[in-house]
Amino acid sequence: MRVSVANDAYIPRRERATVTLELLKSERVEATVNTVLAPNQVAEARKLADEVATRLQSGELQPTASAIEPFADSIL
Repeated sequence: MRVSVANDAYIPRRERATVTLELLKSERVEATVNTVLAPNQVAEARKLADEVATRLQSGELQPTASAIEPFADSIL
């Protein structure tokens, strides 16, 4: 799993503001959703990653964009 500022080649690095939550499997992106987080919300991004990881590991969440989207749409 990765929570990071989206890498968009069309937007200069200093202007990038979209934070994404990505689920990875063997370095391959399985699902991506945009979050409501700002790039400076590092603690919140860590909480988001921890919460989603915990729920994925327990089987409560499926590794799909639709399953993780509600978490990406909130600040924990």
